[in-house]
Amino acid sequence: MGELDAFWGFLAAFAVAAVLTPVTARFARSVGAVDQPRARGLAEAPTPLLGGLAILAAVVVATLLTLDPTPRVEDRVTGILLGAVLIAVVGALDDRFELHPGVKLAGQVVAAAIPVNAGVEVENITLPFIGAQDFGSLGGPLTVIGIVAVMNVVNFSDGVDGLAAGVCAIAAATFAVIAFDLGRGHAGILAAVTAGAALGFLVHNFHPASVFMGDCGSNLLGLLLGCIAVEGAVKTQAVLALVFPLLVLAIPFLDTTFVVLKRMKYRRPVYRPDANHFHHRFSRIGFSQRRTVAYLYAWASMLGVFAITLRFVPYSDDSGTLDPLWTAVMGALGLVVLAASVYLVYVLEILKFRRLNALRLRRQQPGVSQDEIDADAEQRMETGEFEAVRRETEEFQRLQP
Repeated sequence: MGELDAFWGFLAAFAVAAVLTPVTARFARSVGAVDQPRARGLAEAPTPLLGGLAILAAVVVATLLTLDPTPRVEDRVTGILLGAVLIAVVGALDDRFELHPGVKLAGQVVAAAIPVNAGVEVENITLPFIGAQDFGSLGGPLTVIGIVAVMNVVNFSDGVDGLAAGVCAIAAATFAVIAFDLGRGHAGILAAVTAGAALGFLVHNFHPASVFMGDCGSNLLGLLLGCIAVEGAVKTQAVLALVFPLLVLAIPFLDTTFVVLKRMKYRRPVYRPDANHFHHRFSRIGFSQRRTVAYLYAWASMLGVFAITLRFVPYSDDSGTLDPLWTAVMGALGLVVLAASVYLVYVLEILKFRRLNALRLRRQQPGVSQDEIDADAEQRMETGEFEAVRRETEEFQRLQP
């Protein structure tokens, strides 16, 4: 199992997904699985769901064609595929019938438990500066929780044309490189296949999208990425095993964390959709859907490259002794990535504030000039009056007919 198999798996998955996605879109329309435009969404017209079925078919076909697992990993690969089929079915039912959140969660847990029961389990992990940690009997339940968490963060972030498919493709490609370097060929091939399936679907999902993946696809990609992360990185003895998935999946994790904390702050159910995701905030400050996903793709790529750099740059030897020069280089790169990430979130907050402040001033003073708006914004930013402006303006918007 080598890189050439991964390449052919990637191409096969891309082709199958690209060909079958229009077929699943027609099927979705025939069974009534169609997403309707809504206030919190960015879709402008009714759009068929169930694109995840094409992704599932692509993953299964490409895996069977290109992955010839050894007896040691065959059960785990089979478990991953069976879990993928189950979660795709649960997601498809949710796309059509809108299942109760408790039923969806139960389906996610059962789907995640299938590969874990087959051996996709983190029994121990080596942490930087801490050493090996053995989970014992908690390994299985913790792995199930982790995979379910990845499913939900991908599902939460799927709200604008091409976003989830593109970010998941970048994440899967990154995992493929790391997995092969760690000697996990089966995980590398699965990652390449997942990247190909996501990109094949993206052909039809990039703005303006003709089909959505729905919960069927977002939960499927989440399960696959979770299992690939376990098999390709976390389950190894690499010191940074846990860091790789956190970096690669940082954007959906940050987005979900922000949204959940926001819902908890205002005492709303965490499972109830709203318009506070990163892509919604980009939209509110005037970004087009294409520009939004371009920024988020760039951010995801930057994090993925940094994760790969952590694996390949020789900043320490096998005994853990740090090389001063390369450690300094990695520290500088890490600061650049962190600064860019913080800056992007900060810009979102500042631009959102300026837009709301301008709306407030124009309502209060119809003839106000742009210079006066800018001066007021500067003053309020200096005095920290963000939340007051936000609450006042959002309350005004809510009361409008």
